[in-house]
Amino acid sequence: MWHNEYVRMTVDIPDHVYRRLKSRADSEGSSAKEVILRAVQLILKDRPRKSRKRVKLPLIKSKQPGTLELDNDKIFDIISFAGH
Repeated sequence: MWHNEYVRMTVDIPDHVYRRLKSRADSEGSSAKEVILRAVQLILKDRPRKSRKRVKLPLIKSKQPGTLELDNDKIFDIISFAGH
């Protein structure tokens, strides 16, 4: 379950939270470290990713494809942007 490589770190936990942590660990017969590791793994567990919204770009027709020259002003004339 756990990898053999660890990183040592120091975390400041408020007294009342630490007391609850120790109480929970004692009631489970485990250590505070084990409870913290399980909690962190639960939080970091893979969640379904939000699907990205597809961006719909307009088709701009040209008499000779690949030769249409656009600058920002022409693009703003062709596409209506919200708030502009």
